[in-house]
Amino acid sequence: MTKLPLYILGLVCLIFTTKIQAQSKIDTLLPVRGFCIAAPQPKQLDTFIRFINEELATRQINMLILRVDFNYQFESHPELRDSIALSKKEVKRLVQACQKNKIKIIPQINLLGHQSWASTTYNLLKVYPEFDETPAVKMPEKYVWPNADGLYCKSYCPLHPDLHKIVFALVDEICNVFESEAFHAGMDEVFYLGDDKCPRCGGRDKAELFAGEVNQIRNFLAQKNRKLWIWGDRLIDGKTTGIGMWEGSYNNTYRAIDLIAKDVTICDWHYERPDQTAVYFAMKGLNVITCPWRKPKFAVTQTQDMLKFRQSATPEMKQHYLGMMQTIWSGAGSFLDEFYGVKVNKEAGENTQANCFKALTEEIKKISN
Repeated sequence: MTKLPLYILGLVCLIFTTKIQAQSKIDTLLPVRGFCIAAPQPKQLDTFIRFINEELATRQINMLILRVDFNYQFESHPELRDSIALSKKEVKRLVQACQKNKIKIIPQINLLGHQSWASTTYNLLKVYPEFDETPAVKMPEKYVWPNADGLYCKSYCPLHPDLHKIVFALVDEICNVFESEAFHAGMDEVFYLGDDKCPRCGGRDKAELFAGEVNQIRNFLAQKNRKLWIWGDRLIDGKTTGIGMWEGSYNNTYRAIDLIAKDVTICDWHYERPDQTAVYFAMKGLNVITCPWRKPKFAVTQTQDMLKFRQSATPEMKQHYLGMMQTIWSGAGSFLDEFYGVKVNKEAGENTQANCFKALTEEIKKISN
């Protein structure tokens, strides 16, 4: 057998050592480098797995949040499946791709809010209309905002006695099939909560209702040593901060920040300004991840802010600044078409999801180097 010259062996060792040092550096500076997107439909699976292997892995993404909702062939409640949904075998292909690339995968099902969109009622309330927090509000044929009902998205009633048996069966099944250590419950933009006409929730404190649902989901997950992730907007006072009713709360749910368990991870999204509310969550003892969407310059600023927070914070607060996560709010197919140049929206200019993701990961690359 031919022996490699010593200088070549030395070069190989140097390259290997440098790579390990770079990985250790980025893991220390930004422990979480996430990517959040809707789970692909079966026909998009091959392209999405290619994206995991060739893009997420090479760009040092180590966390993938998949918004699954009802895009899975649930066995516990098959009546809630989408008409076209991922099979268990297809999910395992996603899991294997992530495991190969050392990417942790977290599935999401929207809980509490986002039980409808525009004129469409989603599966849970469609199949179980008795769970609707506001059954008197009828879905319009043509949706417009603002509207007389204040309808953005429907919510389920968190106090309905039959709700959690069904919801938690879905959560447990999806966590099992994705082999996940955590679950993302969504819980953003909840406008309908504690409705006056609800026989169970009417007159109750909205912050207590919101916190109660967060803690109930958290406690269910804790039985199998899983952690809860949620979006952070309902925990921010939208009026006092001026952040507004979308990225903050106008219905007083923000006080729930002092009522929820401290091991809930907050995904803190700000898309129109790089607001530094990560500090607020860390000061409350909550783990926080900053989330950009489609503005590349903001993604760079937010990444630099996160680094500053981690570098300048006390040891007690530093541990709560976990890192960054790119969010994608189109379907997986639309994003992949945009990313690979199949369909390009020239009117969007530089402010696209694909460009934001590239800017974020380029900034991460600079840090690791």
